[in-house]
Amino acid sequence: MKKPKIAYSILDLALVSQDHSLKQTYDGTLQLAQNAEAFGYKRYWLAEHHNAPNIGSSATAVLMGYIAQGTQTIRVGSGGIMLPNHSPLIIAEQFGTLASLYPNRIDLGLGRAPGTDRETAHAIRSDFMQAAHSFPAELEKLETYFSAENAKAKVRATVAEGVDVPIYILGSSTDSAHLAAKKGLPYAFASHFATTHLFEAIKIYREEFQPSKELPEPYVMAGVNVIIADTDEEAEKLATSLIRMIVGIFTGKRDFVQPPTAMTTDLKEIMQHPQVHQMLKYAFIGSKATVKAQVKEFMEQTNADELIAVTNIYDVNDRIHSYKLFAEIMEELH
Repeated sequence: MKKPKIAYSILDLALVSQDHSLKQTYDGTLQLAQNAEAFGYKRYWLAEHHNAPNIGSSATAVLMGYIAQGTQTIRVGSGGIMLPNHSPLIIAEQFGTLASLYPNRIDLGLGRAPGTDRETAHAIRSDFMQAAHSFPAELEKLETYFSAENAKAKVRATVAEGVDVPIYILGSSTDSAHLAAKKGLPYAFASHFATTHLFEAIKIYREEFQPSKELPEPYVMAGVNVIIADTDEEAEKLATSLIRMIVGIFTGKRDFVQPPTAMTTDLKEIMQHPQVHQMLKYAFIGSKATVKAQVKEFMEQTNADELIAVTNIYDVNDRIHSYKLFAEIMEELH
């Protein structure tokens, strides 16, 4: 029997590049989503992060509405909403509203990390650590607010009751694999930056999976960094912006996304630093032919049901071109 086609999607941070306004950033994000829809991408997810000048997707649900309004068919979702930052009631209301405005197109991906530094997490919610430990219970509350049965309860998210919003569990370690399996929910692993536990987490999820009314069998999404250009040399040049972003994360000096430069010996050495090398283990950088071979190997190793691609580069037109070539790869590999 022919294996089902592997879906391909986008995870975006609405990256704010040097010398670009937020309005330009958001317009570029919509432009990318519209192109992704034309290229055959299944979903366009936005990630919640805070207190980072180079990330524009902090008000995730608001930006999702803008993207959904400007597109027709592509699914729009959160990759993810960091649930411990929020009241489950408010998230149910936000996503219930979105799903009523854009039926059968809204996804709710949930994570338990803060998506920021400790001080900011505390500013968002003073009891963050307690909420993070209560993630499974908070998830239960959220599911209750979406259920039609909650109509008889004292506390209700009336705009969410009975509304179809598929929930996805996001993870970067093995903890979330157990939870996603137990709940019978699809599982998205952040292998675009957290590479260490990928195979262990997938194994746990598949082995422990309990079928649910939402999902009869396991569904694995895996994140990959992808930078594709017409030549290997051009792709390497575009990747210099990503390398500088990563240096900013490790040094605590976050800045706007920098324009690409020639790949230098110094930058190549940074890529070989053990921490950076591990983080970029599933970063596929090069021409279409180069990346195609790497993606094929990754798909064979993980047997993932869907790849979700992250392309962190400076210019929106270069990003669109990279995503076009990635879509071609995914269609050819089917």
